Amino acid sequence: MILAGGFSKRFGQDKGSVRLAGKPLILYVVDVVSKLVDDIVVVANSKKQREAFADLFGRKAVVAVDKYEKRSPLVGALTGFEKVQGDYSLLLPCDTPFVSSQIASLLLDLCVNRNAAVPRWPNGYIEPLQAVYHTKSALAAAEKAVGQDRLELRSMIANLSKVRYVSTTVLRQVNPKLLTFFNVNTPEDLKKAESILKRIKMKG
Repeated sequence: MILAGGFSKRFGQDKGSVRLAGKPLILYVVDVVSKLVDDIVVVANSKKQREAFADLFGRKAVVAVDKYEKRSPLVGALTGFEKVQGDYSLLLPCDTPFVSSQIASLLLDLCVNRNAAVPRWPNGYIEPLQAVYHTKSALAAAEKAVGQDRLELRSMIANLSKVRYVSTTVLRQVNPKLLTFFNVNTPEDLKKAESILKRIKMKG
């Protein structure tokens, strides 16, 4: 599941459509995960946004629209959990162009027989938007949180048992600079991403 419903005032457009080296940000994420999972659901915030994405993915992804008008990552996640087919769901944002396939695979493995595998920093901060969830359990937990008008992904996780937190210290062994968590939120971030991309291509 890739959440694409966020609208960035700093860019003046949907972040998923923002181009990095001529390629929409969301396609960087789609291209990585398409090699790892059976199906991809992109969650848009409106029919208009769904139409804008329609020709972008071809057969790589299905585009769903937020189930509720309340816009939040939790509503997007809930919508996605209803649409995906697999027992486990990898949840990602659309603005992380350097998402790591190795970390995604590791989280998928670590979530087996658990309800969630969530990265956690040494200071206790968690990364619920780059995590894996048991689909049915997470859907029930998300519905409960939304029903209580608690619209943060943390609220969903609080409703889950058997959550495995994965230290970013461990994840650094796979992705040393943890670029997998790099978000493009501002034009400055986009410029930084372009520099990172150039360095990666030079090394490649």
